[in-house]
Amino acid sequence: MGAYDRLYVEYLYYFNDRRDYFECHEVMEELWLEEGRSPLYQGLLQVAVGLYHHANGNVSGSIKLFRAGLDKLSPYPAHALGIDLEKLIQDSQEYLSKLLRIEVEPFAPYDLDIRILDDELSELFAEVKRHPPQHDVEEGHD
Repeated sequence: MGAYDRLYVEYLYYFNDRRDYFECHEVMEELWLEEGRSPLYQGLLQVAVGLYHHANGNVSGSIKLFRAGLDKLSPYPAHALGIDLEKLIQDSQEYLSKLLRIEVEPFAPYDLDIRILDDELSELFAEVKRHPPQHDVEEGHD
């Protein structure tokens, strides 16, 4: 598949296209375990789980996961894994700031986007959109 693992491309598909943050967690956890538990993959996983928790009303869990994810992502270059990591970090920090003020300024969960910078990754993403993965169809959700 080239420079990018299919599970990583599927993570981006579930994050940017399907907005299925539970499935993001599933595919990224599999990749994280296969690839030796990279903090970069774990940070991406935790941002998705932070969004998942907020959407399900678990604000404290969301805050915890965003903090953990940001701690792991912050040491990496602005452009890593073919994405604009700097923008994702900024967007995640803004989301976390809003979560910390949710008692006084409530807000509805909203989606973040991961900007794809690499042409090869964009092509792989488009291919996955044309032929979606079967994870959610075969396994269902627990």
